[in-house]
Amino acid sequence: MTIDPTPLFSNARKAFQAWSMTAFEERCAILRQYASALESAKQSLAETIAREIGKPLPESLGEVGAMIGKVEISIHAYEQRCAEFTGGPSVTRFRPHGVLVVLGPYNFPGHLPNGHIVPALLAGNTVIFKPSEYAPKTAEAMLAIWRETPLPKGALQLIQGGPEVAKTLTAHPEVDGVLFTGSARTGKLLARQFAETPGKVLALEMGGNNPLIVDTPNIADLEQAAKTTVESAFISAGQRCTCARRLIVINSEKASDFFDTLVLQASGLSIGDPFADPPPFMGPLAHPTFAEAVLTAQADLLKAGATPLLPAKALDLGKAYVSPGILEVTGLTNLPDEEVFGPLLQVIRVNGLDDAIRIANQTRYGLASGILTDSRDRYQHAYQRLRAGIINWNAPLTGASSAAPFGGIGDSGNLRPSAFFAADYCAYPVASIERGE
Repeated sequence: MTIDPTPLFSNARKAFQAWSMTAFEERCAILRQYASALESAKQSLAETIAREIGKPLPESLGEVGAMIGKVEISIHAYEQRCAEFTGGPSVTRFRPHGVLVVLGPYNFPGHLPNGHIVPALLAGNTVIFKPSEYAPKTAEAMLAIWRETPLPKGALQLIQGGPEVAKTLTAHPEVDGVLFTGSARTGKLLARQFAETPGKVLALEMGGNNPLIVDTPNIADLEQAAKTTVESAFISAGQRCTCARRLIVINSEKASDFFDTLVLQASGLSIGDPFADPPPFMGPLAHPTFAEAVLTAQADLLKAGATPLLPAKALDLGKAYVSPGILEVTGLTNLPDEEVFGPLLQVIRVNGLDDAIRIANQTRYGLASGILTDSRDRYQHAYQRLRAGIINWNAPLTGASSAAPFGGIGDSGNLRPSAFFAADYCAYPVASIERGE
């Protein structure tokens, strides 16, 4: 069925005329009412997320908490990055773009689109939101919460559907910009589509083939290093764009103990229903298709010569359940530089820090990277040479903050980081030399 989104754009354009002229303080007040409504609906929205994509309930509650916190962070970011200022003879102010399309992912079906919607509305834009086809109910619940606020009609509209709906929206002549979170493949298609329309804003937040370096010669607490690795690779069933995909281990006499500890911890992770009590560490993947993709990627790597340290397995809990997998791929050539979006970790052993950095940078992506080491000097050496938008030291790769910029280089984005820097792509500067009476 073909959907004509023209009525949505007409409504959004009409709403933009009034919303963009609404005082900033009034827009802030409405967004704060949304945050308050989110707080009241926190449990029910978290349950919707857990039920729809299989994320354990405590993680789902954390996701809604991040959505609530996004409002004050966005207000602070806008006031800092888009405040009126004078430079020389000019005064600079900021204006909204117009009608923006937000394309949301399934792994954080509330938090990630919310991270675009809130700053876009705050800046005075109107928004058409198309969520992932794998998380329609979360989107419906979000819109119901927005309807509890006095946000003007047409300022935020929802349209459901798959890739064809997204293509129709992004190709519409009335779109002023697209804010996208998803795969590099889709992001590149959007970049090509928008290449001949430089006047339209395009913010791409994509994935990564993220490396985590473990400096075993300089780690005293191997248990903690293994724990940080497990959290980096397997939290949310590996369905975070910042999850570690490649584990680069510097050889030493402690390396074998580290691997034994890592495999023991990973094999002991609790996996189960997202509503179980006590809650599991991992629930299912968001859809059986994604579980099949993880097992297919593992089979391809094993065929290429990988050694299983802990093979991922389909579980009888349900078609979307997969256990964590750890494969050693040291010495294998022509490994696919792809993001396997699930609980599968590839291990590469090296003999020194510079070799680890070189292999870490052998990727077309550049989202997250990190190093586990007790040496500040070795961390700083790595920090200066790793190519990524997020570089962590002795912390999980997945520990991002909305109070900092979030994004990557290479095929991980188009240099429009989100989170605290979302204000930058939600408004544009206008410099004026003003000579009044």
